[in-house]
Amino acid sequence: MILIKYSTTRLGNYQMKKAVVILIHFGYWLIYLLLLLVIFVIADTQIRKTAMFPNFLSLFPLIILCVVPNLISFYSFYFFLFPRFLFQKKILSLIIFGALFCLISAISGSLISLIFFGFEQAIFHDAREFFTLTASLFLIAVIHGGIALVIRGFITWYDEIKLKEELAQKSFEMELALIKSQINPHFLFNTINNIDVLINKDAGKASEYLNKLSDILRYMVYETKTEKISLAKELNYIEKYLELQKIRTSNPNYVNFEVTGNTNNLTIAPIILFPFIENAFKHTENKKNSNSINIKVLIEKAKLVFECENSYQNNLQIQQHYGGLGNELIQKRLMLLYPDSHLLEIADNNGIYKLKLSLDLYEN
Repeated sequence: MILIKYSTTRLGNYQMKKAVVILIHFGYWLIYLLLLLVIFVIADTQIRKTAMFPNFLSLFPLIILCVVPNLISFYSFYFFLFPRFLFQKKILSLIIFGALFCLISAISGSLISLIFFGFEQAIFHDAREFFTLTASLFLIAVIHGGIALVIRGFITWYDEIKLKEELAQKSFEMELALIKSQINPHFLFNTINNIDVLINKDAGKASEYLNKLSDILRYMVYETKTEKISLAKELNYIEKYLELQKIRTSNPNYVNFEVTGNTNNLTIAPIILFPFIENAFKHTENKKNSNSINIKVLIEKAKLVFECENSYQNNLQIQQHYGGLGNELIQKRLMLLYPDSHLLEIADNNGIYKLKLSLDLYEN
């Protein structure tokens, strides 16, 4: 017995690679540290002239003072403010919380100054100098926060471009999938021939089947171009399709179709269920046996559970089809149309193929 489960939460891996993002961050802070190094080398030269610091290592506390508060500001903007406020265009909240984080960054810088240089500094005895230091640290924090927003915005913009490219590719593949899921030409030709034979026996019945075939073709050509369709209408077309398939066999119990629940105002993406049903007919072993194909649709509130079970010829060719490209394309379409809201389960047990699809439906 083979059991396969498919469910999705993402459309592929379209995000910028972590290594590239890390490299961007590393490059930014490296440039910043090099800039500080240049400034401090110049400052160290001047400091040595006045003999205030015995060596270059004495500048290390200043480096900590210039880096740690800005790390707080940068990554507060990057991880918290951008996704919660700027990305959602809540500009006022961004300004308020941005100012708060920059103030926290500036105060942390003052505390670092206290730790490394002691309380004897003039800034802790002169309110004007303390305000000047805090304001300077605040302004630098604002600059780093703004750069963080720019970098995060660039990465997000890149991810969106890659996502659109992937969606375009998936859309192309879905078009191919739809073409593959259209009514099999053999079914169309066989149905027309069966109706032609039926005309001489029962013209009324032949006319009824011809109208059903016309409705299905109209549905395939026109109504499948929309993003969603009434669930009741989709199930109605499936029922017509099954009625036409029954013409090919003398056993009325060859196919069983059961719908439980109320469709109400529910909608569904067109031709989501048809490929599974067509595959069942394509590979059913014996059209003279009862219960060769069993299809059940259960509707509970805004959730649909679709089950399709059929017997098939237990050979390698059929197994490859069921586990190969056909299901892969169908699954990609489900990933695109129902991300985070579908579960596809497939079981293959000694010539019995069973499929179960759970969907969260749309509501008008």
